[in-house]
Amino acid sequence: MEVLGIIVGLFILMGLAYLGYSIIWVAPLAAGFVAWTGGLDLLEAYTGIYMSGLVGFLQTWFPVFMLSSIFGKLMEDSGMARSVALKLSALLGEKRAILGVFLSAAVLTYGGISLFVVVFAVYPLALSLFRQANLPRRLIPATIALGAFTFTMTAIPGTPQIQNLIPMPYFNTTPTAAPIMGIAAALVMAFGGYFYLMWRQKQLISKGEVFDEPKDNTVIEVTEEPPNVFLSLIPLISVLVTLNVFEWNIVVAILVGIILILLLSLPRIKRIGVSGSINDGAKGSVTAILNTSAAVGFGTIVQAVPGFAVLTSGLMAIPGNPLVSLAVAVNLLAGATGSASGGMGIALEALGEQYFQLSQTSGIAPEAFHRIASISSGGLDVLPHNGAVLTLLTITTLSHKESYMDIAVVGIIIPILSAVVGIALASIGLV
Repeated sequence: MEVLGIIVGLFILMGLAYLGYSIIWVAPLAAGFVAWTGGLDLLEAYTGIYMSGLVGFLQTWFPVFMLSSIFGKLMEDSGMARSVALKLSALLGEKRAILGVFLSAAVLTYGGISLFVVVFAVYPLALSLFRQANLPRRLIPATIALGAFTFTMTAIPGTPQIQNLIPMPYFNTTPTAAPIMGIAAALVMAFGGYFYLMWRQKQLISKGEVFDEPKDNTVIEVTEEPPNVFLSLIPLISVLVTLNVFEWNIVVAILVGIILILLLSLPRIKRIGVSGSINDGAKGSVTAILNTSAAVGFGTIVQAVPGFAVLTSGLMAIPGNPLVSLAVAVNLLAGATGSASGGMGIALEALGEQYFQLSQTSGIAPEAFHRIASISSGGLDVLPHNGAVLTLLTITTLSHKESYMDIAVVGIIIPILSAVVGIALASIGLV
């Protein structure tokens, strides 16, 4: 009954999230059901256990979420993000529209800009390039998703995205954990996704599909000359260097990036209003951190009920490499919550200690567990109810029917295959 309660609680969480309800209230509702079937006092479970998990994650990660959001908003409002994207597309040419959009999104994401901000920054460029190349517009969402939602989010060592940072305290690792596994997985995602999109481009063109103007084109064409691309790259590079070379705390690394944006583009920022950009960035971070914290709170309730021991033993009993059971757990929970960070937060809050102990006894490095947890968070998270997917389709004015299949291939199927490659490398000692 207790195990069934956990499973039903997950379905409540997944079902309501899929229907578009906010996980901020859905997570405690689902947690309450798990607590009730697990024999816990509901009030004590909510005010004590659930809130301790939520507040604990909030306390640890809120500065990172807030500063990352402000950093991304300043990069967007200053025109620096657009400058980098335009330069890349100009270098590649309009005939390589998919490559230009994909790489623009990848560079901005790896530089520390939030996935949501990248969508807004890259879409106008994507629309222009696809129009010039006369390519089917339905491929734009998958192209942006490939650059922003996959390897730069989870696999490339050193990425400052939260999905690469969350495993660190659980496994005592750094952002560059398991570089061989990470690079191999990134290559699978990048090349696999790109060649799939090129195949789809040829397939759709052979059927006579061409560019079609959005029915409700609300994109504002920016006519202002973008800032110098080399100056625009400095804040992105500074975040990566201070985080991975100097090994500064991520909070300090992002602060350095913010200061550099302000110094290098002060006239532009003044025109649009520094306080407005910072306010918008800070406000945008609140929902993101609360969504993930609410999901982690659900994980603490799951961990507290007696049925969790049965569930844990079932996961740990998956034969073979323990990285397989970790990948399964993170993928399922990321899919249930529709959130890479939320699903991984639940999994590691509930199972992180057990997997760390396995890393000490199995001969598999903790860095391998870090990298597989991160890569796996970027698999089933991209189900139809994922917030980033919904935002992407809304901004591009396309439907699930038109574009979701391609998003699923580059954002779910290929990333899961990359995790298999990572596990295979770890099993022969290449971490």
